[in-house]
Amino acid sequence: MLASFDDDDDEEPPPQPPNAYIHQTHHRSLAPPPVHIRQLLISCAELVSRSDLSAAHRLIAVLATNSSPFGDSNERLVHQFTRALSLRLDFLMNPNPAATAAASSQDLGSTDDALIQSSYLSLNQVTPFVRFCQLTANQAILEAIDGQKAIHILDFDIMHGVQWPPLLQAVAERYPPPTLRITATGSDLEILRRTGDRLARFAHSLGLRFQFHPLILLSNQDPISITSSVLLRPDETLAVNCVNYLHRLLKDCNRLLLFFQRIKAMSPRVLTVADHNLPIFRQQRLVEALDHYAAVFDSLEATLPPNSPERLAVEQIWFGKEIGDIVAGDDGEDRMERHEFTSWAAMLRCAGFSNIALSPFAVSQAKLLLRLHYPCEGYQLHILDESLFLGWQSQPLFSVSSWH
Repeated sequence: MLASFDDDDDEEPPPQPPNAYIHQTHHRSLAPPPVHIRQLLISCAELVSRSDLSAAHRLIAVLATNSSPFGDSNERLVHQFTRALSLRLDFLMNPNPAATAAASSQDLGSTDDALIQSSYLSLNQVTPFVRFCQLTANQAILEAIDGQKAIHILDFDIMHGVQWPPLLQAVAERYPPPTLRITATGSDLEILRRTGDRLARFAHSLGLRFQFHPLILLSNQDPISITSSVLLRPDETLAVNCVNYLHRLLKDCNRLLLFFQRIKAMSPRVLTVADHNLPIFRQQRLVEALDHYAAVFDSLEATLPPNSPERLAVEQIWFGKEIGDIVAGDDGEDRMERHEFTSWAAMLRCAGFSNIALSPFAVSQAKLLLRLHYPCEGYQLHILDESLFLGWQSQPLFSVSSWH
């Protein structure tokens, strides 16, 4: 994993964990400096790892007092990690997993799927992260399918399908235009159907022959189980798309390897991988997670106004959920968010895939995206091991690569 482009008393009642939606701004006239607060977070994680829960609760109370979802980027970052550590404590102390899950859902707002979907759309609008991943993956797919008459895209977790209209338009401009079929997975059949309808209407407006096949894949379901349900046709060229998806599978390396082997057996012309450059959470690796999200929150502060509702939604709902799943999740099967580029890259090679170098045009296109829509000097692009990284300052945040 790249760290940089540059190389007591058990009966004492514990304080209540902070809640993002009712958190009030505290007076912090004697607030510790950011470096000290960061060290307190690391110390709190160490206490949790040693099961010193009473001391950890006391540190969480200090952290909650010196953080806020409405402060500067450091205060907002500390707030998200503090409530995530609080939920991790709840899990360790509560023998009832259902009760802990309910508390986690209430605190992180994960019970409202509409909020999650809305925050994703906000993320796509106000940051380059999603667009960078999708644009670069699309270019890799377009180059791989050049000259093919029938194209099939298997997209894991399509969300609202915002990745595909630009690709549909590019495909429709080819002569003669090929047929295009998308098989898309998602956890909500209604969202999948609406997404398919929108894409079908757009394809029809372009004169493109298009089909959409939805596949239900629940968040806790093994994706290997649905690979056999994917309809493959011998006359079609297959492209497999994994944008912001593979990190969910890193909890079980054996299953991840089997997943890649199943994909390899489908003989895709290209597999596109775009995801976070973030390590699996361990106490000793909390520093890397802090570095990652510190850069994310700094980029949001530098590019959005202080009272931006979109920034608040993205930080508290989308990134808040990610941080909560990374830090507060247990090490069992329910843990979702795990990111480490080098882990799945090694797995892909082990499964028989080879890295395809991204074209100079794909890199130029990513540079143009940043220059036209996100004109801030903080965003940086970097190529390493035939993968393209987007970062903030010297911190790599997202990577895109293609494989065959």
